[in-house]
This record gives sequence, C-alpha cells and structure tokens, in this order.
Amino acid sequence: MELAQVRLLVTDFAACYRFYADVLGLKPQSGAERGPYEKFSPATGSAGIALQDRAMMAGVLGELGGTVTGHRSLVVLRVDDLDAHCAAITARGATLLHGPVPMTDRMRVAHLKDPEGNIVELQEWLLLRP
Repeated sequence: MELAQVRLLVTDFAACYRFYADVLGLKPQSGAERGPYEKFSPATGSAGIALQDRAMMAGVLGELGGTVTGHRSLVVLRVDDLDAHCAAITARGATLLHGPVPMTDRMRVAHLKDPEGNIVELQEWLLLRP
C-alpha cells in the first residue's frame, strides 16, 4: 500500500485553489482552477495535497453535507488489487461505504471510514499518466 495523497474537501474551490497555488506556491497538476479536483505538488517529494469539491463527494457517497461542518479530509491510499484488498479488510472488520467502483477511466475506488469517522479512499490505478 502506498500513500497517494491527502485530499481536502472544500466548498469554495476557486479560493482554495488560489491559496495553494498562489499563496503557498504549490504546482497545480492540470490547472483546473474551478475544480472539481486538482492535485498540487511541492517542489520535492512525490506525494501531494489535493482539493476536491465537497459537492462532488456528496454525489459519490450520498452522505456528505454541503456545509463546512461536514467532512473536511480524505486520506487516499493506492493498492494494486482493489477487489482483493477490499475483501481482506472487510474480513478484518472494515465496512465499505461505497465501491469498489470505477471513479474515472483511470481508476477504481472504494470508500470506508476510520473509527473517528474520517474518510479513507482506496484507489487502484488502471492507467498511469505519461
């Protein structure tokens, strides 16, 4: 398992984009200033911080609120075989909220919560960026 990113669920995507790009100086991956998703990379290291529109995750999970009192973060872990990994963790007591399902043409995902209610996304990458 590999830590892929820490993702922040945000309501004002454009303001957060400007903060991470312009104020902190992190490099945006695609330039999606209006969202619903953007990954930012530091000058060194492989992991990054990503922003995701809260409303988009509400559609995926069907439970997140549109206010700042809802979930704020999402830990993303990459696995090689999502189905096998989900079978193993459910056998050890995890309860999946969603998936495994395709998220895009490049990845499949599953979601669960830790004991404190934080969301964990498991990703299986189908296609890697060139």
